[in-house]
Amino acid sequence: MASSGKCLGKGSSPPGPVSNGRIRLYSMRFCPFAQRTRLVLHAKGVKHDTVNINLKDKPDWFLKKNPFGLVPVLETPGGQVIYESPITCDYLDEVYPEKKLLPADPFEKAQQKMLLEHFSKVSPYFYRIPTMERNGEDTSKLEEELKEKLLNLNESLAGRKTKFFGGDSITMIDYMIWPWFERMETFGLKHCMDGAPDLKAWTERMLQDPTVKTIMFDTETHKAFYNSYKEGKPDYDYGL
Repeated sequence: MASSGKCLGKGSSPPGPVSNGRIRLYSMRFCPFAQRTRLVLHAKGVKHDTVNINLKDKPDWFLKKNPFGLVPVLETPGGQVIYESPITCDYLDEVYPEKKLLPADPFEKAQQKMLLEHFSKVSPYFYRIPTMERNGEDTSKLEEELKEKLLNLNESLAGRKTKFFGGDSITMIDYMIWPWFERMETFGLKHCMDGAPDLKAWTERMLQDPTVKTIMFDTETHKAFYNSYKEGKPDYDYGL
């Protein structure tokens, strides 16, 4: 699946039209939100091209596609543009129905969306805690809050008595929350899962998934990018 590789920034030429029979993803290699869409594209076997964007120095042509200036963004051969990670993933699941990731049952689908809403209150901790630590602030209260939220996720999983959050096989919700667990060690927060055995087992199962294996970066690579990000000079092309 083709990729522009290095990111495109301000002053770059816009890519040409999207090829018929494919879809284009505007992404950033280390963005967890864009990773959601990359996981879904790969899991469903959707033919696509990837254009990586310099999020610190965005091209003007990209801002015309998404005025928020964020990734992921999908673009179709007809010029239709879809953005926001949950929306792009739902779109892909509807347009490419061969391997459905969202459950057909309306209540099961609603449960996944409710769990995702809960998780949206968890993910900010992955940024707030390391930022406070860099500033020499006490993070113990926030870490306790994160542990409690992870325990709630653990209870949700334990209550289902299934291997994954949507059953005994991976579904949409697993891919939607995975990118932050992939970065748990990078953010120095792995110990916050110590009291969540079911969640720990889930992370081990996710690491065995072929799609996760293909899309993920190792911790060393994540840390190298994250260090450049902390210094205010994000190396979006690290490792290329």
